[in-house]
Amino acid sequence: MSAASAVSARRFSLNQWTTKRWSVAEAVDGCVRHGVEAIGLWRQDVARQGLEETAKLVRDAGLRVSSLCRGGFLTSGSAESLDDNRRAIDEAAALEAGCLVMVVGGLPGVVPDEPLGSGERGIDRDLAGARERVAEALAVLAPYAGERGVRLALEPLHPMYCADRAVLSTLEQALDLAEPHPSEQVGVVVDTFHVWWDPNVLAQIARAGHRIASYQVCDFLHPIPANALLGRGVMGDGVIDFTSLTEAVTAAGYTGDIEVEIFNADVWAADPDEVLARIKARFGELIAR
Repeated sequence: MSAASAVSARRFSLNQWTTKRWSVAEAVDGCVRHGVEAIGLWRQDVARQGLEETAKLVRDAGLRVSSLCRGGFLTSGSAESLDDNRRAIDEAAALEAGCLVMVVGGLPGVVPDEPLGSGERGIDRDLAGARERVAEALAVLAPYAGERGVRLALEPLHPMYCADRAVLSTLEQALDLAEPHPSEQVGVVVDTFHVWWDPNVLAQIARAGHRIASYQVCDFLHPIPANALLGRGVMGDGVIDFTSLTEAVTAAGYTGDIEVEIFNADVWAADPDEVLARIKARFGELIAR
């Protein structure tokens, strides 16, 4: 029996933005109706629903919160960023989330989805300096998270997002940043969309071991759409070999929930119940087989 065949379908988690049309309440209800036991939540949607109400909805439904997304955007080094991340940690604690996903931020002055325009526009092109500020922020936030029983999960993003969303592009970089901290305070996210291309990814997954705080799956579409953020597809619709990645994550000792996280205009436009049924079926075929 391969490592991949040991993955239970009960570990399937619906990342809320896969069915983006659903509110928190609707997503929780959808999980119950489809027999899904875990959900990944997003802070802005939790805020709309209300933190206390969200916690009650999830608790009453008997769901696990596999992750809360997102903290991060630490590269400015500002006090405001630290304060927002402390709030995110407190929210994750209230939801008893498995981890708080940290998208660490891009180069200061570069705004996601906005053109640079002409001139300097105050852009700080010091990539090494931006990464150093992430390390400095973690030194402040990790103990705060640990006191509240929250695990920060550093998520490396595909290199095409380095300028605007994450100066961490590889699992190796994320692990290097995590290692100075206790593993219960700082772990890493293995997201198939972001790491599949890395020739060292299997070795780095083995290195990660108990640092793996979240395993997220979706496919990498070809061709990539004009908005690269929406290039995440249903498993089996793109180019990723899920067997090797899932076997590596399993062999590393990860036994937690596996989130399906898809940003895709066509998926978002479709009926959420049909989407959930489809991704559950693909999960069974490609992840929990």
